[in-house]
Amino acid sequence: MERGMNKVILVTRKTRLEDLIRKYNTAEQAKFYIEHLGADFSDYIREDEAYKKAVAAVMQAAEAYARVQRIDREFLPNMIFGRQDIVIAVGQDGLVANILKYLDGQPLIGINPEPDRWDGVLLPFEAGDTERVLLQTLKGNGNVREITMALARTRDGQAMLAVNDLFVGQKTHVSARYDISWNDRQESQSSSGIIISTGLGSSGWYRSVMAQASGIAEYFGAPRFLSRGLAWEERALSFVVREPFPSRRTQAGIVYGRLSEQDTFRVVSQMPENGVVFSDGMESDAIEFNAGTEITVEVASKRGVLAV
Repeated sequence: MERGMNKVILVTRKTRLEDLIRKYNTAEQAKFYIEHLGADFSDYIREDEAYKKAVAAVMQAAEAYARVQRIDREFLPNMIFGRQDIVIAVGQDGLVANILKYLDGQPLIGINPEPDRWDGVLLPFEAGDTERVLLQTLKGNGNVREITMALARTRDGQAMLAVNDLFVGQKTHVSARYDISWNDRQESQSSSGIIISTGLGSSGWYRSVMAQASGIAEYFGAPRFLSRGLAWEERALSFVVREPFPSRRTQAGIVYGRLSEQDTFRVVSQMPENGVVFSDGMESDAIEFNAGTEITVEVASKRGVLAV
């Protein structure tokens, strides 16, 4: 296997310690701030050391079989990935989800830098597994799962992909006002926003809302229900409306449903300001969703490929 023909993109993130040093200029000043608050600064150091050790081990293993380019996740939006690139992420589940949106079929290997600290649902491998998994991927016989994503689009051409979920609503905790259309049903709503989840995201934010609904149902004598999440590769999405408020002008009939590739789902904003659409918890990267803006949500044609 010729090393020069293979290329690996290693995506890393800054540790909490690095973020603190960037904010307070030196490690000593960061330590003073953290310990002044009564927190344990040594935990930041341990995390930083474990992360850098994992990254070094992954780099060493990958360089034996491929040319390696390391980038920080901040530069993902400007990165152009080659069709034959293999991507390795060392970090947390959120890093994997963030990367998948920028790939187009390239396999992604998630490395958990510290299994005792991070659950790592999307990080099934440790640094010591890098050589084995990379070799399998290079040979094309590694185990992978496809990841279905959601796509939100506006009439003026803006688009946003989501690996976990989309949120449609208000920036603040005030109620969002909008018209919702699901296939042939339509109504005006006032709520705390809409969550549209992929199969991957059905174990996250969406699941917490469904757990609340189940608990309320049980309190009123109905049997507690278990919402069946979608499989990661299932070509469908689920949506749930948070805290819909029925009134003379708003309804609460469309509160939950599933969206296949044949379904239509549209939301039109009735909010003069502060309306947003964002994905995967990234509020800083949002589409403005103010009065008159219409978004459609659908199963994205692009799919992620995750090594498992």
